[in-house]
Amino acid sequence: MPTSLVLLSARLLDPVTGRFLEETALAVSGGRISALGDDRQIRARADSSTTVIDLKGAVVTPGLVDGHLHPVTGAELTHGLDLSGCTGLDEVREALARAVRALAPGAWLHGWGLDPNVFGDRPVESAALSPVLDGVPALLQLFDAHSTLASPRALELAGVDGPRTFAQAAEVVCDDAGRPTGLLLEDAACELVERAAPRPTRAERRARLAAVLRGMAAAGLTGGHAMDADGDSLTLYAELDAAGELPLRVRVAPRCQPGTDADALRALIEQQGAGGRLWRTEGIKLFMDGTIDNGTAWLERPDCHGESAHAFWPDPEVYTHIIGELHRAGVPTATHAIGDAAVRHVLDAVEKAGATGSHGVRHRVEHIETVPDDTLRRFAELGVVASMQPTHCCDFTRADHTDNWSRRLGEERAARAWRCRDLWDSGATVVLGSDWPIAPYPPLGVMAGARHRRPSRDLTQPPHGPEQALTALESLRAMTVNAAYAAGEEHTAGQLTIGHRADLTVLADNPLTTAATELPDLPVLLTVLDGRPTHRDASL
Repeated sequence: MPTSLVLLSARLLDPVTGRFLEETALAVSGGRISALGDDRQIRARADSSTTVIDLKGAVVTPGLVDGHLHPVTGAELTHGLDLSGCTGLDEVREALARAVRALAPGAWLHGWGLDPNVFGDRPVESAALSPVLDGVPALLQLFDAHSTLASPRALELAGVDGPRTFAQAAEVVCDDAGRPTGLLLEDAACELVERAAPRPTRAERRARLAAVLRGMAAAGLTGGHAMDADGDSLTLYAELDAAGELPLRVRVAPRCQPGTDADALRALIEQQGAGGRLWRTEGIKLFMDGTIDNGTAWLERPDCHGESAHAFWPDPEVYTHIIGELHRAGVPTATHAIGDAAVRHVLDAVEKAGATGSHGVRHRVEHIETVPDDTLRRFAELGVVASMQPTHCCDFTRADHTDNWSRRLGEERAARAWRCRDLWDSGATVVLGSDWPIAPYPPLGVMAGARHRRPSRDLTQPPHGPEQALTALESLRAMTVNAAYAAGEEHTAGQLTIGHRADLTVLADNPLTTAATELPDLPVLLTVLDGRPTHRDASL
């Protein structure tokens, strides 16, 4: 097979040992690493059709993989007004006022990234944004993407004028008189109003997705574990793949929600393995709870408002049954579980299904924001992967516990925030991700956050739980070797080994010796997917 790509004058970084390989060059054939050697040996493999790139001493790592993201829904969501930089209500009102002035008459205003901390001790409700949104149909998604603030006009257009009942733990929050406050908790409630808003065309959605994926490749990502397949997501991936416009290797886990009957579950199982050259459907995404910030997590003791006391599934034993069915069918699962009770129930369900460690079906728990000591060791014992998003701790909580998340939990549970170190030391396989669009997707920022645990907008602030930080090498492993393991691909991906996929990230310097606070600014010079450059800096 001809050599399609040759990389010369490289420093090849082993993500297991943290040392550079003796070889200084590699060759790619058929989308795989076909040879490692010195520059002379590898250059000899090139012919007139080979792309030859002199890396001039740049550092090559296995391709970085985001363990948890939402490309399709994120591409649509982030097309609206970005409120993530607003730190107070006045800033939010000013940003909304500017956006309203630019709106056409009757047009909807969409915002995202709204931090509940801006409301301080006030309730999260649309009245706090009056009169800016008076008469304007607006949907403002809070940063956790599990709750939305709808303006009175949006509620009116959607016909939402009181409480509703749902098959999952969702809520149209109402005041004592039964009038909606504007706060909508979880998807089922949010969708009531979202359906009333105009939708982008299919062509617009495809273009936005393609642009987002190109940005991810430019940031050094070669792959991502996509945690939803809503709407026509799979069709969009297939179209981009067929057109040669898919710059990431995407592993998609469709959702299984409360109310899924036996026929629907069978369809999800039969869907496994469907895909194309660079994407495939593998695994099922489930929810055991919501979020701590909006009071829909599942905690062993309610939060300070008496909330977060229930599972997302009205009957958690139905979830347990479904995990058993999927496990017996050989289908890996990824369950959103933030609160301690939710995490414990997921582990109990996996244990009851018969999981016995790393050699069987690889189930995962996503987020794991607060857990007690007795939960830690069970991840390794059951072979359950711990999928963590450290930048959520960095940017949405505070070291002094004055943030909404910490105040809701109280000191004891807030002190158990994002226990990456403890899970790693207990033997769990820890995978890192962004959960984009909840947090930014650049993987160097995710790795940096796992190391410094400080707010990315102000690195002079103290870290939240510095004892839970990972090392530089562990952070790299969590986005290469461990991500491959979580996907059952450890024999074909995640290392710079002959026969492994030629998914590569090339950096200007060594990420292991670059300070954590400087890592997000380390230039990404080249990204290679399946042996094909998807991003190339002008300096190469």
